[in-house]
Amino acid sequence: MSYDDSGGGPAGISVASSTAPPGTVKGWTTRRWVTAGITVTAVLLAVLASLGAWVFARSSSTSDHLVYTTTPALITAAELEQSLTDEETGSRGYGLSGQRSFLQPYQDGLKDEKAAVARLRVLLPAGSPGADELTRTLAAGEAWKARFGRPVAQAAPADAVGVASARADSGKTAFDSFRTASARLQATLRDDQAHGRSELARVRTERNWIFSLIAAVVVALLTLIAVGLRRALTAPLGDLTRDVRRVARGEFRHVVRGSGPADLRQLARDVESMRQRLVDELAFTDAARERLDEQATDLRRSNAELEQFAYVASHDLQEPLRKVASFCQLLQRRYADQLDERAGQYIEFAVDGANRMQTLINDLLAFSRVGRLHTDSEGVDLEEVFARAGEAISMAVEDTGAELVHDPLPQVVGDRTQLAMLFQNVLSNAIKFRRADVPPRVEVSCRLEDGFWRFAVTDNGIGIAPEYAEKVFVIFQRLHTRDAYPGNGIGLTLCKKIVEYHGGAIGIDTGYDQGTRITFTLPVAEPHHTAGTPHEAAAAAGAGNGAGAAGRAGNGAA
Repeated sequence: MSYDDSGGGPAGISVASSTAPPGTVKGWTTRRWVTAGITVTAVLLAVLASLGAWVFARSSSTSDHLVYTTTPALITAAELEQSLTDEETGSRGYGLSGQRSFLQPYQDGLKDEKAAVARLRVLLPAGSPGADELTRTLAAGEAWKARFGRPVAQAAPADAVGVASARADSGKTAFDSFRTASARLQATLRDDQAHGRSELARVRTERNWIFSLIAAVVVALLTLIAVGLRRALTAPLGDLTRDVRRVARGEFRHVVRGSGPADLRQLARDVESMRQRLVDELAFTDAARERLDEQATDLRRSNAELEQFAYVASHDLQEPLRKVASFCQLLQRRYADQLDERAGQYIEFAVDGANRMQTLINDLLAFSRVGRLHTDSEGVDLEEVFARAGEAISMAVEDTGAELVHDPLPQVVGDRTQLAMLFQNVLSNAIKFRRADVPPRVEVSCRLEDGFWRFAVTDNGIGIAPEYAEKVFVIFQRLHTRDAYPGNGIGLTLCKKIVEYHGGAIGIDTGYDQGTRITFTLPVAEPHHTAGTPHEAAAAAGAGNGAGAAGRAGNGAA
C-alpha cells in the first residue's frame, strides 16, 4: 500500500505549502478578533447607554419640575390669593359691623397666607420663573394690609366703622393692585407649566427615538456578531472538521486546508503536518510489515527446521550415542582381563562423555520446547505442583536430609508441566549447592504484590556472589567445575525462560547473604480461577505467618 500526498488549493490556503515554522501565528488570531469585537461592542453600548441615561435624566428632571415645582406653586399661588381674599372679607365685614366675630376670616387668612408664602419661597427661589412676580404680589398684598386691612383690624369696635369708611377707596385700589399682581403670578406659573409639559412631550419623543436607535443598534450588533462568528469561526471550524473527519475515515491523501483567523489557519497547518507524518509513518509501517511478513516466513521455515532438528536430536543423534556407550561398556566387560588400568579409564571417559552428551541433548530439547509444545494455559494448583516436584527430588532430599517448607501456595494460570519443571529445578539447585556442615533447608514463601504472586526460594547453601547474579541465568554458564557440582549449566536458564514465558520475572536477591534466595513472579490468575479458592485464603493468611521469609524476598526480582 502507498499513500500519495497529492492535492492542493489556491495560493495561501493550502497549508501543505506553508513555510511558517511550527508555533508561529501571523495575522489576527481568534482571540484578537473576539477582543476587538467585544471592545467595539462595549464602546457602542456605552455610548448608547450614555444617551439613554441622558434622555432619561432630562425626562425625569422635566417631569419632576412639573410635579414637584410648577404645579404645587400654581396651586399655592391660588391659595395665597384666597387667603388675602379671606383677609379682605373679614376686615371689610368688621369695618361695616364693628363686631369682632367678623374678624375670624381675617385671622384665618393671615395663617393661610403665612403658610402659602413659606411654601412659595421654597418653590420659587430667586431666579426661577415667577420669583419676581411673587415679590410684587407679596408687596401688593402688604400694601393693601398697610392701607386697609391692618388699620381696620386693629381699630376698636367703636372706631372700626369710621376707619373702614375713611380708607375704603384706597383699600379697594390697593386690593385691586394685589389681584392684578396675583393674576400675573399665576399666569407666569401657568406659562411655566405649559412650557414644562411641552418640554416633557419633546423629551419623551427624543427618548423614544433614542431607545429605538439603541434597539436597532443592538439588533445590528447581534446580527453582525452572528455573521462574523459564522464566517470567522463556525465556517472555518466546520471546514476543518470535515477535512479531519475525512482523514480519520482513512482518506489519507486528502489535504487539510485552513481559513479564518490566524490561529485556526495555524491549527490546520499543524493538523496537515500531523497528517503528512501519519502518511509517512503508514508508508514506513507498510514497508516494515512487508519485512515482518518476510521475517515471519523465514521464522516459520526456521521453526520447521528446528522441529526437524529436535526430531533428529531426540532420535537420530541419541541412537549413535547409546550405541557408543553400550559397545564401550560391552568392550570393558568382555575384555577387562586383557586391558590395563589406563585403557579402562579411557573406556570410562568415553562412556561418561556419551552419557553427558545425551543429557545435554535432552536439556537442550527441554529448553527449546518451552513456549512451543506445552502451550495450553489452565488453572494450576501450585500446592500440587510443589508436591510433584518434591516427589521428583525425593531421593536427593532423603540422601542429604534436606528440609522443605513452604507457605500456602496459590492457584495460577499457566502450563502445568513447565511450572513443575520450574519448581523442580529451583528446589534441586537449592539442595545441590549445599554446605557440607549443615543439612540443606529450603523455604518457599509467597505473597501478593501489584497484581503478581512473588515467590522466594531461600536456602542455606553456599550462596551466589552478587557479581554473578546475572551470569547464572546465561545458558551453559557454570560457577563451579563439573567434578564439584555436576550439571550442564542450563537449569536456571530454563527457569528464566519458563517464568518469562508466563509473564513474570526471575532474579537473585543479592541482599541475602545467608545462602541463596531466588525470587520470581507469576501473574495472578483471573478472578474466575482464584476468587474464593482455599489457596488464595491460605496465601493471604500465610503472608503473616511467613513474614520472615516473604519479607526478605522484596528486592530479588531481575
